[in-house]
Amino acid sequence: MGSQADAEFVALVRRRWDVLVRTAVLLGVRTAEAEDVVQTALIRCYRHWERVGAADNLDGYVHRVLVNTVIDAARRRSWHETPVEVVADADRTAPDDPELRLDLARRLAALPEGQRAALVLRFYLDLSERETAEALGIAPGTVKSRVARALGTLADAPAGRPEREETPWTS
Repeated sequence: MGSQADAEFVALVRRRWDVLVRTAVLLGVRTAEAEDVVQTALIRCYRHWERVGAADNLDGYVHRVLVNTVIDAARRRSWHETPVEVVADADRTAPDDPELRLDLARRLAALPEGQRAALVLRFYLDLSERETAEALGIAPGTVKSRVARALGTLADAPAGRPEREETPWTS
């Protein structure tokens, strides 16, 4: 890559690092591993920077790579590793009430990966339906249905315990 492309990539990393790490956590990656997953996603972007840098929606493209990297990491996770139910160090942007944060984390963890990804991209990153669809590689109507189902599940779930005992990446 040339120096101009390197500078563009470095600017992207500096501008979006914190958001990408928080997004990885919201997608179900343990806080301690989120930076590694984001770094892997950014390496993938850097390797193909000519295509990534030319994308109409650069942030959407990078978020799609991140979502795919999170899914790949979950698939490679060893069978003896068990995700924890409680996140050790909460994000600074989370609600101040620890019980509310814990309840939200449990409810999000209980959602299927597609629904969780749609919620995180739509409401945490404030992407439009079209941008979310592009980031996930799905139709805008699918984004709408996933968000609706996820919100319904969150509203119906009893407080304090997830509805299922499976890991967040099993459906």
